[in-house]
Amino acid sequence: MSDYRYGLAQPDQIAGKTGREILQAIIDGSLPQAPISETLSFWIVEVGDGFAAFEGEPGRHLLNPMGTVHGGWALTLIDSVAGCAGHSLLPAGAGYTTVETKGNFSRPLTRDAGRVRAEARAVAQGRQIISSEARVLAADGKVLAHGTSTILVLNGAR
Repeated sequence: MSDYRYGLAQPDQIAGKTGREILQAIIDGSLPQAPISETLSFWIVEVGDGFAAFEGEPGRHLLNPMGTVHGGWALTLIDSVAGCAGHSLLPAGAGYTTVETKGNFSRPLTRDAGRVRAEARAVAQGRQIISSEARVLAADGKVLAHGTSTILVLNGAR
């Protein structure tokens, strides 16, 4: 967690790289993790063609008034990992934005849950729309939350 650096990649750092290459560079540390990763304590840790995985550590800073982790954290994790699964399929020069994300919460998520893993796979890819399914998993493999996200492919300069 503390070994990561956070920030935004400069245009010259990502020029000519595919989505998967950009994401792998973030994992390798040659590009920074996104600033939201520092704020919300989750990070991209694995990428493949149409696949991404994040890990996260819920903590006190994520609690709602009831003392459990706010559902928005899991939903943002679903949106992020599913978006990256789609991003991994993009050619150089293309970007994306989320059109829709839906989530379902299966179990309460507490601040002492320990490290969780989120995995997503792209399930449908068109020229302009990519849809992915995601799961947020406890250390024991139980599903904490699951959902879908749809992204719009943006061609051209980012």
